[in-house]
Amino acid sequence: MSETKTAPTGPDDLSAERLTSAPEESDGPVGMGVLGWVRWMWRQLTSMRVALILLFMLSLAAIPGSLIPQNSQNAFKVQTWKTTHQGITPLYEKLQLFDVYSSVWFSAIYILLFVSLAGCIVPRTWQFVGVLRAQPPAAPRNLTRMPVYAAWRTDADPEAVNAAAHRLLRGRRFRADLAGGAVAAEKGYLREVGNLLFHFSLFALLAGFAWASLGSGQGGKLVIEGQGFSNTTTQLDDFTGSAFYTTDDLDAFGFKLDGFTAKYQATGEQIGSAREFTAHIRYWKGTDASALTKGSIQVNHPLEIGDSKVFLIGHGYAPVVTVRNAKGDVVYKGPTPFLPQDSNLTSTGVIKVSDYGDKDGKHTQLGFNGYFLPTAPVNFEQTGPVSLFPDAAEPMLVITAYAGDLGTDSGLPQNVYQLDTTHLTQLKQDGDIARARLKPGQGWELPDGYGSITFDGYQQWASFSVSHRPGNAIALAGAVCAILGLVGSLFVQRRRIWVRATAGPDGTTLVEMAGLGRSESARTAEELAEFAVRLQDDAPALDDAPAPDDGTGADDTSTATAIPAPATPADPDSKE
Repeated sequence: MSETKTAPTGPDDLSAERLTSAPEESDGPVGMGVLGWVRWMWRQLTSMRVALILLFMLSLAAIPGSLIPQNSQNAFKVQTWKTTHQGITPLYEKLQLFDVYSSVWFSAIYILLFVSLAGCIVPRTWQFVGVLRAQPPAAPRNLTRMPVYAAWRTDADPEAVNAAAHRLLRGRRFRADLAGGAVAAEKGYLREVGNLLFHFSLFALLAGFAWASLGSGQGGKLVIEGQGFSNTTTQLDDFTGSAFYTTDDLDAFGFKLDGFTAKYQATGEQIGSAREFTAHIRYWKGTDASALTKGSIQVNHPLEIGDSKVFLIGHGYAPVVTVRNAKGDVVYKGPTPFLPQDSNLTSTGVIKVSDYGDKDGKHTQLGFNGYFLPTAPVNFEQTGPVSLFPDAAEPMLVITAYAGDLGTDSGLPQNVYQLDTTHLTQLKQDGDIARARLKPGQGWELPDGYGSITFDGYQQWASFSVSHRPGNAIALAGAVCAILGLVGSLFVQRRRIWVRATAGPDGTTLVEMAGLGRSESARTAEELAEFAVRLQDDAPALDDAPAPDDGTGADDTSTATAIPAPATPADPDSKE
């Protein structure tokens, strides 16, 4: 057996070479006028090359969404970013970089990719169905022009040889057809099935993401130990809906946060690293808040209620303080959440006392700005307000005080974690800014007779995200099927084998075999050689038979070699 790298040139050879249902691509517009240009643009859009370009563009377009805060994920973080980068914010807003996934340019790429995949999948699937329904292509007139070719002479009857070849090929799970004195067989359809599965899966993956974008919603809630919430818009801190998911579609449920467990690495190189975050809750479904069920929520282990999932996304401390006015009346008491600023949970926050009352005949409000340090340093004067460890080993509250108008009565919304000092006056003591460092149980007499504040202790809080994403299952199934389809398209080889046995003028039978694959892999030659050995049982080669004629009349055996039993695959580098 020998191999040749001669490219097929005849009509039959060209039809035999085509082993894929991929649509042919055109290098220029087809037809004349506008219709021709439209057809050409459609063929370019539905080509695999353009689909890959659009997929690459989509991946690039998603990068800003992961680097820049998004309104759909955290509006507060977006506002903080805008305040910090006021110079470049107008440009980002014009480019819709704070709403990347709903922007015009991102949607345009997404829709074009959808159209490209649909225009590629539909005709390719229809063409492949036609290939499955049709018989394997008939044997070319000149088998010696195939890349892998073998021939020998035998005394067996031609019809018996063809019948034996047909039987052997079908036994090896080839789709075989015996007609016209030759056997045509084809195998490896799973390769094209894998290609189509990959395309369908990619389409399903994009459809899942699209449905998740159109039918999803997300809300956030910060809950302090001992408190709870109901999944309603009035109790959610923020809510982001979509076209097919609004506040009317929220699942009815709620829960109470009974406690929070936080454990950290206490020694070693990873000291301070989180080891456990667990929110202990009691939740209810529907509107009956008395039917409680115990549960827990951990990182990456959400609580599933109906079509919603409750994720644990944050944790921190809420100092508990008691504020008294000049008369000694309690005007504020309770926990106030402080926001962590580093891995050791150094937290900042504000305490707003809007019901302080009157001072010197004027309505007065108090505001406190400060830090909560779970583990305060011993040398505070040198380090400043920095926590040394995330667990509350040596808690301390560092605060400064303001008096005046908080602006809470103006009717305008305010950030509960920031203090507007526009109409406030910072209290001073001994000519310096009035400040205090308090440990649990300690109090501070405010200067100028404004009363006192006592640090009673602290409670923990946890922040939760209530998410509804209906397209995740579709996207996951699409991703898994895409991998399976890619594996099939890479490791399955589509190939064809032809066998023709004809009677020669000398009374012997010439047996010709040829193979064609999608690539110049040695597997086709090995498979053909193995099949030739199997066929020797029904068509044994003649030891003294002359070399078969290739039909050209020339004394050339570069593409046709008699194979004695047992046959061996040809060496692709052989010069024989």
